[in-house]
Amino acid sequence: MPPTPPTPPTPQETIDVLVVDDDFMVARVHRTFVERVPPFRVVGTAGTGEEAIRAVGELHPDLVLLDLYLPDLFGLDVIPRLRTAGHDCDVMVISAAREADTVRGAVRQGVVDYLLKPFDQEDLQPRLERYAARRGRLLATVVRGQADIDRALSAGPAPSTLPKGLSVETADLVERALRETSGTLSATECAAATGISRVSARRYLEHLHGTGAAAVTLRYGAAGRPERRYGWRR
Repeated sequence: MPPTPPTPPTPQETIDVLVVDDDFMVARVHRTFVERVPPFRVVGTAGTGEEAIRAVGELHPDLVLLDLYLPDLFGLDVIPRLRTAGHDCDVMVISAAREADTVRGAVRQGVVDYLLKPFDQEDLQPRLERYAARRGRLLATVVRGQADIDRALSAGPAPSTLPKGLSVETADLVERALRETSGTLSATECAAATGISRVSARRYLEHLHGTGAAAVTLRYGAAGRPERRYGWRR
């Protein structure tokens, strides 16, 4: 008998997103960022807490990108109302709120991530990708024992795992450059310090940022895109 052809891969399930921000221009930018990352799809936007609650009831998103400074409700007060109404969507906070009490409150509310404004595509994309990977594991997991639960709940690959095309030696070199600087480095400055290309330095720096080892700040100039600067999380 001829061999059975392999089963074609199942298309990745679309993840529907509701963007909540009181500034419609900011909401439009966030929408653009989200829709550049497959399999995410923005199904709607809302500008107030009440609009967000109604939109979740009508659109049934999988994920809500939630600003906290809304004109009618504080963002964290929206979450318990969603749960009381029976909505089980996940929530990712996107806000300028840096107060420790607010961050702790968000964690207690079970948010999947917390991203500070201002940010750009490179900040949001790895968080969405981690969320999609974890969601996929939770949906597909079959629990036979503790190891299956641990795999389902893990945030991602082990910190020592490098993406394809990155080497351990160069990653160590970039990490050492970050550790030894007294402030922050741009990709260009890191390239000069390590002897690698700026493009390669950017890839390694973004990897360290994605794993949580490095923090990113944006430096705004007179014109053009803001400069991304990286610092080691001490």
